[in-house]
Formats: sequence, structure tokens, C-alpha cells
Amino acid sequence: MSTSRTGAGDAMKRSFGFSQVAESEKQARVDDVFHTVARRYDVMNDLMSFGLHRVWKDAMIAALAPPKRPGWRMLDVAGGTGDIAFRAVEASRGNAHVTVLDINGSMLDVGRERADARGLSDHVDFVEANAEELPFGDAAFDAYSIAFGIRNVPDIPKALREARRVLKPGGRFLCLEFSEVDMPVFDRVYEAWSFNAIPRIGQTVAGDGEPYRYLVESIAKFPRQADFATMIGEAGFKRVTWRNYSGGVAALHSGWKL
Repeated sequence: MSTSRTGAGDAMKRSFGFSQVAESEKQARVDDVFHTVARRYDVMNDLMSFGLHRVWKDAMIAALAPPKRPGWRMLDVAGGTGDIAFRAVEASRGNAHVTVLDINGSMLDVGRERADARGLSDHVDFVEANAEELPFGDAAFDAYSIAFGIRNVPDIPKALREARRVLKPGGRFLCLEFSEVDMPVFDRVYEAWSFNAIPRIGQTVAGDGEPYRYLVESIAKFPRQADFATMIGEAGFKRVTWRNYSGGVAALHSGWKL
């Protein structure tokens, strides 16, 4: 069992939290986690972020600045419940069209229900597929987003290459993910909260603490901000940058297909 962060590269392929599993086994185990938490996904993110994930998602959309013109297309990967997609459509004043792709059908079911309830079904479509093998042609989208999902993809370098492939020239990649806290004292507070409180609260709220334990461990294993930026650059993106939110609890990485 390894509790240290992975570096740039493909070390996350066999990492299921702090455990090492066969590459062929990881995706199924991650799927089981999200089937379990799909109906309480917002609760999960509230626990992980002290409720700040909504603020970070708003900041992500503000950075993306979807244009208020027809014809702009965005792919939101691992976005099954629709949080990012709905924000993008609303920021574009109903002009953007967003394709939500997720490998987990339970998450997509929640997203479809929410799209119907918000009257956004004409602006958002949902596709069940793998981030490592996107079922789209080259240069199909103006933007690619992924929020709190990349660390659950077994082959992250492959997913990043696929992201670049489906973007149009000049297209933008944005990834919001939990990251490494860079504030002394607070880093220890957040670590204690994550490993001690979150699984217990998950047990109380959802009746099962183990999915929450995996999610906490997967955050601790995910590459540091600079290492992940290196991976994005190695996938072919240019002008790669990142911005920390809340002292590094989360980070927004950006890259361009130029």
C-alpha cells in the first residue's frame, strides 16, 4: 500500500486509492463507487470541499466564458449529473450546446432527470462512454471540461490525448480537480478532516463509508499541480497554467490546442 502522491506519468493506472489493483480491475471498481454515490453526489462534494465546490465550478465557468452565440459546442467529461453543463448553457444564455459524457449510467440518469427538471434537455445531451476512447471525430468541440473526474480515469495520459484530439484548433481544455493544499497548518487540518471525518459522515449519510474512503485516498494519490500540468503539456496542449482555489484544496488547470 502506497500513500504518497503519484508524479507525472501513468502511475494512477493501478491505483485504487491507496491500494494497487490490476489495470483491468480499476475501472470496474471505480464504477461501483459512483453507482453507490450517484444519488448523493452533491452531498459527497459538499463533504470533500466544505461546500465550496459550487463556488469553484462557478469560477471554472467564468474562466471558460462560454460565448453568447449559437454553434459553440462543449464536451463535459465525467460530468454525469450535469453541474458543469448546466452552468455553461446558462452562462451562454442558452446558446451553447453541451455533450455530457460519463462512463457511469447511474450518474447520467441523475443528469437527465435534472436537465428535464430545468428545461435544458434541448441544450444538453448525455453519452455513456469512456474518457479514454471518446466516440467522436477529430476537432468536434470548442471546449473540453472535466471536474472532479480525471483522478478516477485509469489511463490519464490517454484521456488527455483524447481530449486534445476532439478539440478544434484553438479549443480549450479545463480541468477542475482536488489537489495538494499549500497552506501550512491548514494542510494538516484538511488531511485530518478528510481521512477521519468524511468516511464516518459518509457512513451516516449514505449508509456506506467505503466509497468516501476511496475518494479521499484518490485525492491524496493524485499528482501535484505542477506534475499534472506537465502531463497536460505532454499530451500536446500549449500555454498550460493552473490556479489554486482555497489554498490548493482544488486547482483549475487550463490548456489550449494550438
